[in-house]
Amino acid sequence: MMTPFRFLCITGFFAIFSSTIAKSPVLPIFAAWLGADPSEVGIVASVSAFAGIVASIPAGFIADHCGRRKMLVGAAVVFATAPFLYLAVTQIWQLAIVRLYHGIATAVFLPVGMALVSELFHQERGEKLGWFSTAMLLGRFCAPVAGGLLFSLMMLSEAHRFQAVYLVCGAAGLIVLLLALRIPKEEACRLPSRSFRASWSALKTVVASRAIALTCAVEAGILFVYGIFETFVPLYAIQSGISAVEIGVLLSVQVITLAISKPAMGRFSDRHGRPPQIFWGAVLGAACIALFSLVSSFPGLFMLSILLGLSLSILTSASSAHIADLSSTDTRGSAMGMLGSIMDIGHTAGPLIAGFVILQYGFGTAFLMAAVVLAAAASAFLMHAGRNALAGFRFGS
Repeated sequence: MMTPFRFLCITGFFAIFSSTIAKSPVLPIFAAWLGADPSEVGIVASVSAFAGIVASIPAGFIADHCGRRKMLVGAAVVFATAPFLYLAVTQIWQLAIVRLYHGIATAVFLPVGMALVSELFHQERGEKLGWFSTAMLLGRFCAPVAGGLLFSLMMLSEAHRFQAVYLVCGAAGLIVLLLALRIPKEEACRLPSRSFRASWSALKTVVASRAIALTCAVEAGILFVYGIFETFVPLYAIQSGISAVEIGVLLSVQVITLAISKPAMGRFSDRHGRPPQIFWGAVLGAACIALFSLVSSFPGLFMLSILLGLSLSILTSASSAHIADLSSTDTRGSAMGMLGSIMDIGHTAGPLIAGFVILQYGFGTAFLMAAVVLAAAASAFLMHAGRNALAGFRFGS
């Protein structure tokens, strides 16, 4: 039976496949081919995440007020049209504009989709959000491998190989639109009607919540790390003599680790509590990104990619569910939009800051800087959650 949840998962798979193949591992290589230096590569990579900063909270607010399915269809229109704009890019500034437009799709789809899943499920919220994330992560897993293989194996000029990748990206985006239009309308998915003033008051309540803000900050920290990983590990690996196909494997193994473990980590947070899982996931992530500064071989980078993927799974499977727990039905879209906006601040700032650090001090210093940022966010979260919350965390209970 094709339930609304399954439609969402399948749509999420193709949406994230389309979004990811546009950037991983092709985007930094494309930007460098256009003449970008490391700082400009970082700027281009940050633009789509900047769209999330601007669009996520308004998207969640509008979804709470007007309906979530409409917002998902709107995001699908962007997924279906943005990829074809890459075919006309010849300058760095053009690439940045296309990335900004493309980023709007993910900025809307993720928080609204998570809000809808959170509304449909209560007792199994963490696990269902985990499965929804897994569906999207499978798309993220397939995309770098497909993009790397397509780019490496196509016997064409470099410019035409980029075009081939973005044509595949566009085909996936069209599938997203067709699927989004078929997401069923069910009573369980509909929101009660209310005034704009009531929706605005609910949004202000979400923004003022310290617990929600600190949870968002930790996820921003792990996205700060992930943004640096996906943008600069390909260039770091090329500098170390690793092939494009192996780079695709490095990026994909992290994502498949996430996809395999996230439902289990979500179920674990349903049963054992979310704050401790958020904290320890951040600690593991900080340790992993720091170790990238010491490793340059493919086997070493492969293992670190797996561990970083596991840290992302541990943290994010609990953080989104924790924010859903802290919000009400009337504010859940806004809360997820706030999560999307703040985490995109981290995702945007990571490549942007790291690009300048790499230009001055090299890759190793940038990886260590990322570890410090994530550790600081984890410490702030720990101070709010309290030691007692962490002391009650037992893997065997």
